[in-house]
Amino acid sequence: MHIAIAGNIGSGKTTLTGLLSKHFNWLPHYEDVDTNPYLQSFYDDMQRWSFNLQIYFLNSRFRQVIDIRKSGKNVIQDRTIYEDAKIFAPNLHDMSLMSSRDFDNYQSLFELMSSFLQPPDLLIYLKADVATLVTQIQKRGREYENSIRLDYLKSLNDRYDNWISDYDKGKLLIIDVDTIKFSENPEDLGHVIERINAEIHGLF
Repeated sequence: MHIAIAGNIGSGKTTLTGLLSKHFNWLPHYEDVDTNPYLQSFYDDMQRWSFNLQIYFLNSRFRQVIDIRKSGKNVIQDRTIYEDAKIFAPNLHDMSLMSSRDFDNYQSLFELMSSFLQPPDLLIYLKADVATLVTQIQKRGREYENSIRLDYLKSLNDRYDNWISDYDKGKLLIIDVDTIKFSENPEDLGHVIERINAEIHGLF
């Protein structure tokens, strides 16, 4: 079984991936952040490095999904390949931070890759307003994230909401991170786990 967690920067994907992998004994697949050779350069100069970064993520996540399906194990994935293509790349293009030539090339590659992929069995979307995202980004203290602009986070949030409202690839569970503090409150985490069990096992 393939469970995936989607959400904006700072929404708590990595934290929830760790908590759920421990509770359910699922194998975690984390986003390639610490070893990503483009992230620091991207935040220093988005226009110069946007295409390189998105291609790196596309390749990394495509390999992840292939490995997940080959493994035959229950896996929980931190961020999906769809978010890159439906949210981050179009957002960079609309902000004139990725050229139309690069964006068209990227989209063509994604369409080819996605034709070989199965979607996750359950998608968990962590919905959060910008204030919550900023608070959580500041808490984790990654230096390269200090320059993230509020309008950038807001634009991403709008795209996430639009994508999720039309999501039809499989089961979907939406968690409101503004009110459900699963990283701080064991009762809130228990609530999330109950809802996941209901989705997986068809309980009401």
